[in-house]
Amino acid sequence: MATADDLAITLGVEEEFFLVDPDSRDLIADPDPAIFDACAAAAGRHHVTHEFLRSQVETSTRVCASVAELRDALAETRSIVVDAAERHGAVALATSMHPFADWREQAPTAKERYERFAITFQESVRRLIVGGMHVHAGFGTRDSRIRVMTALRRYLPTLHALSGSSPFNGGRETGFKSYRLTIMGALPRTSLPPPLFSHHDYQTLVEDYRALDFIGDGSELWWDVRPSANYPTVELRICDICTRLDDAVAVAALYASLIRKLLRQDLDGGLPAEPPTEIIAENRWLAARYGVLAFLGDVGGGGRVDIDDHLDALLHDVAEDARALGCEEEVARIRDIVRTGTSADRQIDLFRLRRVEGDDEAQALRAVVDAAVAETRP
Repeated sequence: MATADDLAITLGVEEEFFLVDPDSRDLIADPDPAIFDACAAAAGRHHVTHEFLRSQVETSTRVCASVAELRDALAETRSIVVDAAERHGAVALATSMHPFADWREQAPTAKERYERFAITFQESVRRLIVGGMHVHAGFGTRDSRIRVMTALRRYLPTLHALSGSSPFNGGRETGFKSYRLTIMGALPRTSLPPPLFSHHDYQTLVEDYRALDFIGDGSELWWDVRPSANYPTVELRICDICTRLDDAVAVAALYASLIRKLLRQDLDGGLPAEPPTEIIAENRWLAARYGVLAFLGDVGGGGRVDIDDHLDALLHDVAEDARALGCEEEVARIRDIVRTGTSADRQIDLFRLRRVEGDDEAQALRAVVDAAVAETRP
């Protein structure tokens, strides 16, 4: 029988923020370096750094032993970025795409890795005005992490649907709750990982890529979920950044609960059979398109299921694990996200309301930025 130590999980979260001009509400293509200096000075056990674009900043929380501790850590990292930005002529924005920024006006951070990407990927990376939320979970052995990662694939569309925050691109409604995945899809080695069942499977694939000089290491496999190249964790990467801190914590809590459930099944030798990758990919598209209004394909029973009904069953399945992890309240918030919508839903609703009330498109989009900036503050 599995012990508490066997099922222990540590957590950490990376969030990628935009730096916005408080007057124009556009991205600041070349923000004051003092913002990054102030973040670094205040980081403590967290980590704050530049991202691909100069107009972005990435935070990484310290390693946390519980969801409650993770909530505190996320509040700290968000406060660091928000405070530093506002002291130096900017505001922080937690959406996965800026509603109206022009990619042609952005500049990459001066870093060898990013310069190499720009040369290799050309227009596909120049259009990459996106940010996300990556949740790291440390647990188990190298082999069990790979098996659990593979079993997690079927849940990725659900986790993504709960986080959508990128419904606009270049000032236009895209019709998607997360257009970020479409933009990311122009790069290779994105989307779903193949089904892998041991660390050897994973390492063999990495070495095959390396032998062909496609990648330098596993950090250049930009899958929706992957083994971290630097830590003994499985990194959830499919999610948009959640504009509200409470939503981010809820998604992380559900992810941790799912991992504990699957880890228990793995230790008992009972992980479920894998659905076809193509079916998971179809659900992934539906989640990006419709968010919490999606009707997903039921990989267990066949047919289509309302995401609300799907989540009712899922939350029942992970109730024991949420209780063991002390995050029942955070997991329960998932129902609130479905009922009231994600950041994408709120952005679209506000944009349409302001247009009805007489704003032109530019005014309505600036109002969307203002509302999202306000929600970003912890």
